[in-house]
Amino acid sequence: MAFEPPQRLVRALGETAPDGDTWLAELPELLRRAVAARGLTVERVQLPGGRSSLVVLVRTADGTPAVLKLAPPRARPENERAALAHWGGRGAVRLLDDGPGEGALLLERLHPDVSVRSLPEAKALLESAETLRRLWVEPPAGHSFETVAERTGRQAEAMRAGAERDTEVAPLVAAALRAREELLAAPPEQVLLHGTFRQSKVLAGTRMPWLAVGPDPVVGETAFDLARLVRDRVEDLIAAPSGAAVTRRRLKRLAESLEVDQERLRGWTLFRAVESGVRARRVGRSKDAELLLEFAAWL
Repeated sequence: MAFEPPQRLVRALGETAPDGDTWLAELPELLRRAVAARGLTVERVQLPGGRSSLVVLVRTADGTPAVLKLAPPRARPENERAALAHWGGRGAVRLLDDGPGEGALLLERLHPDVSVRSLPEAKALLESAETLRRLWVEPPAGHSFETVAERTGRQAEAMRAGAERDTEVAPLVAAALRAREELLAAPPEQVLLHGTFRQSKVLAGTRMPWLAVGPDPVVGETAFDLARLVRDRVEDLIAAPSGAAVTRRRLKRLAESLEVDQERLRGWTLFRAVESGVRARRVGRSKDAELLLEFAAWL
């Protein structure tokens, strides 16, 4: 099956993925096997696609529209499978096959070109928050998901190393690491989280208006999940004359609407923004880094 992987995926894997070259080389054969094993008909590759997976629009043997998603091992596709199976379509895209298969997931077809970002900002935040609320459930017994402490522990090590090499970011890194230590001292709950939630991860559906896609599941407190949503459309926030005030109002409104402690949400928002900004600097995405670190400074 001849095809060119989306350039967005190729660039992203080139930035961050040690297994990217190997997986990309194997991708045509992985796709061929996944399609053949499920009796699928390929319609087209979704473009521009994601930064960590290949998304292909397909039809099943009975003609049902579906999506085939293939991801490299470092993207933890089997964790995504386990989380989607546990949610069972409640607030998230529905899983259509039930067995592991070389990083391939068969999913219900949503409207791939219509995310909640197409709505006016206030409505988009409301719909996103309500979608996220449905995902916060008890994790399955005996799960193997990372905890927030484990994931942010790895990230904290990389942030410290980045601050040693780049003293300009050291004060923000120090503040973010202090916030993490305080937040981990007494987490209020341990629930299943989406892990990488933002407006672009909420697509229009048929059986429900909006459904989440692309989780990188983790177990921890709800404020960690909500923190990524606080900075959505960060480029618009930075460009606005009152961006800092808008950010504080957004944080307060999201905390109140989902009954999350506002200070805990502020702390995780700071940590996640600084972590993303330092990582962007490390891989040469200087514009993204500048936006994220300026946003973090407002917190």
